[in-house]
Amino acid sequence: MKLRASPHGALSGRASVPGDKSISHRALLLAALAVGESRIEGLLEGEDVMATAATLRRLGVPVARHNGGSWTVAGVGVSGLAEPDTVLDLGNAGTGARLVMGLLAGHPFTAVVTGDSSLRRRPMGRVAAPLREMGATVLAREGDRLPLAVRGRADLLPLDWRSEVASAQVKSAILLAGLHAAGRTSVTEPLASRDHTERMLRAMGAEIAEEETEDGHRVTITGQPELRPRDFVVPGDPSSAAFPVVAAVLAEGSRIEIPGVGVNPLRAGLYRTLREMGARITETRPREQGGEPVADLVVESSDLEAVEVPAERAPRMIDEYPILAVAAARARGVTAMRGLGELRVKESDRFAAILEGLAACGVRCWSEGDDLFVEGAAGPPPGGGRVAARLDHRIAMSFLVLGGIARAPVTVEGAETIATSFPGFVALMNALGARIEEAGS
Repeated sequence: MKLRASPHGALSGRASVPGDKSISHRALLLAALAVGESRIEGLLEGEDVMATAATLRRLGVPVARHNGGSWTVAGVGVSGLAEPDTVLDLGNAGTGARLVMGLLAGHPFTAVVTGDSSLRRRPMGRVAAPLREMGATVLAREGDRLPLAVRGRADLLPLDWRSEVASAQVKSAILLAGLHAAGRTSVTEPLASRDHTERMLRAMGAEIAEEETEDGHRVTITGQPELRPRDFVVPGDPSSAAFPVVAAVLAEGSRIEIPGVGVNPLRAGLYRTLREMGARITETRPREQGGEPVADLVVESSDLEAVEVPAERAPRMIDEYPILAVAAARARGVTAMRGLGELRVKESDRFAAILEGLAACGVRCWSEGDDLFVEGAAGPPPGGGRVAARLDHRIAMSFLVLGGIARAPVTVEGAETIATSFPGFVALMNALGARIEEAGS
């Protein structure tokens, strides 16, 4: 699919973004391990999360959608999954694949995990290595890539793991495996990554401890609990909200409202950075929803100044650098984004995709090691480029936002990938005043 975004005027209105993708995956997976039925409201019904739901069904977990959009999961308890009779295909869902590997490690059967061509290129070694230390067998392609087979064991060993990177996916996979081990399993990260798994497990009755150590942030789980079912309410995804937020900040005269967005401080790096650049983003009606902090966002157009984004902020905004680069393209000065090596192993090589996309749209940008630099135009950037999405939903949406605030339209090829996380993206943006349409060949 090819989509073209043309320059638009001010954005206005009120729009709700889909449920948080990270929390949606976890709500399904953790509900499957509870004893009894859990209900989920606001679940993201994008392709990634639906792949996780389908995988749970193949593992013997009853998962159902009901009229009105609510979902129920009849949990089978920790270690209660059934051996699948087919391959578990997670599509483009990196979160789903890595977390499912953690669950499979505690079950004494063999399961094969695969995904689409993008996911099959992504390394799984950071998850496979600790699972092997715990006693699971993981057989994978060269470079620990999918497809891979996991042969779990009922007597999984507890683990004290030190992660070289701050990764919520790696941490969560180890904690989920730790549910099946007798004793205490710990993960230490150099910096705290998003903590949705810990919040949700604690609410379901698991014993979770956190502390700061000389080596970093340490999370410990006590294994073999009986998890209580619960009702989950998934907040709006701050990563999805980032696209209309940045579009409104950059389009002169704009004012929009986005209700019910998750504002977990470990996910708020983009919003902090935008405010440092001068963006007017106000949080109203702060509240808690399903154990997560939530607020309504009021966003007004603003003139932005370049900033330096420190490397230690990356875990709190790793998915938002593509759209931050678009904001930087309209700012005044050179924005420096430090320590972005992790972008090279996302849905695509996002580091390269950002550089190529910006260059195609006439934006001066360059890299030095793992640092990315974008020279802003202090106004609308040229635009006019054709950008390949590379099976990466965030690249696709980011450059469609750029087309709306540039001097010339931008065409994105492979835009069907947007459905993995934000199936209603085009309709939402156009309802606010954007101009996105299908492009001919």
